[in-house]
Amino acid sequence: MLLRTDERGVLLIGQASHAWISGQLARAWGNERFGSIEPHEEVCLAAEQHDVGMAHWDLAPSRNPDTGLPHSFIEMPLSVHLDLWRRAARRLLTQSRYAALLVSMHGTRLYEMRDLNAMPADQAGAIRGFFDAQRELQQQLSSSLRADPSTAVAAAPDTVARNSQLIWTWDYLSLATCLGWAPCSAHGVPTADEPADLSLTPSSAPFTLHFDPWPFATDALAVRAEGRRVRGRFYDDDALAAAVEQAAWETLEFELRPAG
Repeated sequence: MLLRTDERGVLLIGQASHAWISGQLARAWGNERFGSIEPHEEVCLAAEQHDVGMAHWDLAPSRNPDTGLPHSFIEMPLSVHLDLWRRAARRLLTQSRYAALLVSMHGTRLYEMRDLNAMPADQAGAIRGFFDAQRELQQQLSSSLRADPSTAVAAAPDTVARNSQLIWTWDYLSLATCLGWAPCSAHGVPTADEPADLSLTPSSAPFTLHFDPWPFATDALAVRAEGRRVRGRFYDDDALAAAVEQAAWETLEFELRPAG
């Protein structure tokens, strides 16, 4: 769950809707400088579904007692967050092994950012168990893809690593768009040559962002997500559940343009 705060309250953006923007970015991605995506459909699917493990939870999110709002994606209890990520890649196996591999890699990368030595032993142990299970799954999927003539080329380690970095990039760009992080920069973005930094700057026009350098095939790009509007704070779980269930839906639309 993403929480976007403005003068009218809080817009609850589901993880799957934020990931939808990642998919929109992926499908529009690529030009002479940034190259192409291969295999295109599988990578775009992974971008759009990278938070598939969160989709059901977002329908009835738990309450953060410190804020009186739903737990955001950075506030969720570790046990819940880990459990949702354990399920994510396997959910995608019904669609695409390649997409499932990228989603599993994305989940392990998120947890690799944590300092396990600074965490309580039980939490660090749970994360290490998650790593073991996901890396075993990744090995199985990689072996299967390399053994399949139709996917062997795309399963080459360098190609998979590049595509994993693209998923990471689109995830960041989507979060930055939805949560108003600009000005900010995505680092190590894959291009047709060496990795580059990509900056986002806000515009004087509302819901408009400038990208530098421009990574898309079109001259401008419109993307959208959906969220539910809540007002106030909720001091018991039933009140929050009722508010989320009854909340009005809103569509967020953003215009992305080249810098300058």
